[in-house]
Amino acid sequence: MPDHVYKQIELTGSSKTSIEDAIQTAINKAAKTIHNMRWFVVTEQRGYIDNNAIAYYQVTLKIGFTLDE
Repeated sequence: MPDHVYKQIELTGSSKTSIEDAIQTAINKAAKTIHNMRWFVVTEQRGYIDNNAIAYYQVTLKIGFTLDE
């Protein structure tokens, strides 16, 4: 297996449903322009409160992908 070089980007996804959905939203959007994605790390989780209820979740994550040869 050849040596790989990875690049990282940082994204924040949001969802009214769940933290997992916020992560998937960010990955789906990134997949439209980035290929060879290999891993992600959640660096921050937070939510927005409106009228004493959770309005939406936000998750910041780093996505790693391999560079083209």
